[in-house]
Amino acid sequence: MFGLTIEKLFVVALIASVIIGPRRLPEYAGRARALLRRLTVTLGDAARRTEQEAGVASLRQEWTALDPRQYDPRRIIRDAWAAGDLAASTSVPAGRTGEDTGADAVHPDAAHPDAAHPDAGDAPTLEPAGAWVVAGSSGHPRRVWVPAED
Repeated sequence: MFGLTIEKLFVVALIASVIIGPRRLPEYAGRARALLRRLTVTLGDAARRTEQEAGVASLRQEWTALDPRQYDPRRIIRDAWAAGDLAASTSVPAGRTGEDTGADAVHPDAAHPDAAHPDAGDAPTLEPAGAWVVAGSSGHPRRVWVPAED
């Protein structure tokens, strides 16, 4: 800015300290600091007033809502899993687990409550009314038992 480099500013500060002298240098440094502080506060207030009057603050909030950096895929997946775990823990009937994916898991289309179990002979088995629902992502599906509403 204005062709000033750090070397030129150092030379100007050195010349100013020689001209002002060691006795008055602390006083002038304090005045410069107070002037800079007042200037900073005045510019901050002017910017705040301009934002309020022009409605820039509301535009800034709208743009912040559209910021792609807030869409962290890890956070989105973690929140979805937490919601799935919450649904699994609240909708599992007694005696069943929310992550029942073993050999004893029954697909809703594979067994009807009136259908006979292959190991039970001809006796029909009655399961509680409800269905298995696949929750989670396609890479990590979870089977959750959802009881039917009466």
